[in-house]
Amino acid sequence: MDIRIGILNSPREINFETSQSAAEIEKVIADALGSGAAYFRLSDDKGKVYIIPVAAFGYIEVGSEVSRRVGFVA
Repeated sequence: MDIRIGILNSPREINFETSQSAAEIEKVIADALGSGAAYFRLSDDKGKVYIIPVAAFGYIEVGSEVSRRVGFVA
């Protein structure tokens, strides 16, 4: 799943792919926003951990779970 996270006052986005489902990612973010946590953590397929401060969190775009087709379409 492709993830894009926008950070406030930053022109760049954080982009990565993860094996977590869209529901898991939504739960992590909703729990962090609802509990008043200072940050939330997401990890990618390669084992990197991303710690995003809730105060600077702008938006998140979660891609589809369907794998991309490779090759030419006739």
